[in-house]
Amino acid sequence: MSSIEDFQTSLESLPNMLQKKYALMRDLDRSLNESQRQNEQRCEQEIEGIERRVKSGNITPDPALIKFSDEALDEQKHCIRIADEKVALALQAYDLVDDHIQQLDQYLRKFDEQLRRERDVADASRIAVMNPENSVNSGDTGKGRRKKTRSAAAAAAAAEAPVVPAETPSMDLDLPVDPNEPTYCFCNQVSFGEMVACDNPDCKIEWFHYGCVGLREQPRGKWYCSDCAGLQKRRKTK
Repeated sequence: MSSIEDFQTSLESLPNMLQKKYALMRDLDRSLNESQRQNEQRCEQEIEGIERRVKSGNITPDPALIKFSDEALDEQKHCIRIADEKVALALQAYDLVDDHIQQLDQYLRKFDEQLRRERDVADASRIAVMNPENSVNSGDTGKGRRKKTRSAAAAAAAAEAPVVPAETPSMDLDLPVDPNEPTYCFCNQVSFGEMVACDNPDCKIEWFHYGCVGLREQPRGKWYCSDCAGLQKRRKTK
């Protein structure tokens, strides 16, 4: 099959195809049983006739000369043909199912390989996010720019610092930083790890470490630090 869509279509039709083959096998089985029953009766009658003729002396009891009629032999051959047809149908049903199983195994292997590649990409992305050199920060204190980049000196200093999980509540770290590196957040530390920007354009701090503000992932929608959120509430109550 050329595509997964073709395979799905064939798989959906598989039960109907098997049912047709099983129905033919049941019909052949009934025909075979009836033919065998009739032939057994014919053979019994012929045997009884042979025994009577032997007893009456009409025929010589020579096993080489005593045999069933051509009709009985033909009927037996017919039963054998029916049995062969049943075996052929059973093999066709088996091959049909086996072919779909093999194709399904191939698609599952491809799917597993795709999942593995996606996991590798996701792992690489997480490593890139955890790397301090990829943090979004800046030494520019201008309020008009929200994207920040760290200086080369700060990046080198942060690379030497231990990795701190995002859920660590305390951000009081002894980081070897450049004295000219700008500081952020309530902890007044340099940028490291993942940080979030306050959506208040007049925020005095602007950027905050996830752990210092109790975040574990990027917030949805607008986010304000506690100072700006409190300021907005006081303005609304006036």
